[in-house]
Amino acid sequence: MRRAARRQWTLTAVVAVLLAAVWWQIRSDRASAPGTLLPLEPGHITRVTLAIGHAPTEHYMKHDGHWWQADASTRVDDRRLDDLVRIASAPVRSWQPASRYDPSAIGLAPPRAELHLDGQTLRFGGMTAIGQNMYVQVGERIGIVSLRYMPRPAQNTSIQAQ
Repeated sequence: MRRAARRQWTLTAVVAVLLAAVWWQIRSDRASAPGTLLPLEPGHITRVTLAIGHAPTEHYMKHDGHWWQADASTRVDDRRLDDLVRIASAPVRSWQPASRYDPSAIGLAPPRAELHLDGQTLRFGGMTAIGQNMYVQVGERIGIVSLRYMPRPAQNTSIQAQ
């Protein structure tokens, strides 16, 4: 019985050490994570402006739980606008100061797209050399983000107001 009890305590101690190591690793990973593009909560965003290339700039407002063109009383596809506002919470792979890059070399002079979410601006550049990522400027920082977060132009998504 003594040997079995000793083995049980040893096993318990090993499991406790492993759990502590896992907890420490998760805590360390979270502390070093680069975060998201913007600190905004996507569900609280009410104004969106999108400019892509030479296409006309799109302006939207959220009113009564739905998205509308800001300059007309035309309702637009809520799913598309919800996708646009979710870009704010896109996970960033890494951040660097904007001063470390030549804006024209990474597609930010001029940017391929500009997305304004409640007054905060995201400027989208070109693709990175490795992986399916792109450069996004937020203030004085440039983040590397998955290409799937690149905004796309509208494709006749208006819904007639009733």
